[in-house]
Amino acid sequence: MMFKIQSMSRLMKFVLPIVLVACFSGPALCQQPLVVFLVRHAEKVDASENPKLSTAGKARALTVAKTLRDADIQYVHSTDFLRTKKTAAPIAVKSGVKVELYDAADLPALVGQLKGKGGRHLVVGHSNTTPKLVALLGGEPGPKIQEMEYDRLYMITIGKDGDASTVLIRFGEAFASEPPE
Repeated sequence: MMFKIQSMSRLMKFVLPIVLVACFSGPALCQQPLVVFLVRHAEKVDASENPKLSTAGKARALTVAKTLRDADIQYVHSTDFLRTKKTAAPIAVKSGVKVELYDAADLPALVGQLKGKGGRHLVVGHSNTTPKLVALLGGEPGPKIQEMEYDRLYMITIGKDGDASTVLIRFGEAFASEPPE
């Protein structure tokens, strides 16, 4: 019995440092897989520089939170605009996390941050930045987001091998690409 305890002790002295180094170095072996949910901000009241959300936008922000309620969101990211922060707020509250601001002019820095942390993130952006971010993460952004299109929800999953998969779903009030006849 004493031999087994000594052997285990020696093994732990050898293995434990290797595990600790692996867990705290670069793209760690212990890092959580990366899952990033991306949405454009919800509907806004007007076309001014920093508008609030409209009534429909407030409802959509709540719908984002309801849609992702079981997604185990660990981080929420938003640009520093009212419309993006207000879209992000309900899921941040529901998830018990703070909204972290990012610079839409430096999307590669955000990608580095996301990949460095791993875990599950929601990123709220804009019609021009959300597809760019999807592409920078290795996903498929699809066609250009239209001016009145607010119902896209991307899910990008990046595996340990670095390969990304993209799922695009629609949520809330549907976007009508053409007016009804």
